[in-house]
Amino acid sequence: MNVPKAFTVAAMSIGVAAGSYGLANAATGTAGTTAASTTVAAAASSAQQPFGGQRSDETLLTGDTLAKVTAAAQAKVPGGTIIRVETDADGHATYEAHMTDASGNPVTVYVNDAFAVVGTETRP
Repeated sequence: MNVPKAFTVAAMSIGVAAGSYGLANAATGTAGTTAASTTVAAAASSAQQPFGGQRSDETLLTGDTLAKVTAAAQAKVPGGTIIRVETDADGHATYEAHMTDASGNPVTVYVNDAFAVVGTETRP
């Protein structure tokens, strides 16, 4: 069976148009809501974490190392609350604990590889 060339071109055009509509609808349908929600969540997270989010060149601690750095930081800032504990890429120390003090002020506690506190940074 020989299909006329005009019919084939028309069918392809309709298919491309329908596919384009579907892609455009998908891109603007729920994706816009997700992006807006993510932006709001990121802004709320930054407001709760005055240090910002975790940097790509720092790694969250786990296990025994997490426990030791947390203990050192909490001993240095009694009544403080740990936000996150990670490696320190800025060269202050091996590890850092981001936390808030008892008054809610941000504090970063720097801990060396022997798990001794070597410095703190407080922000009002």
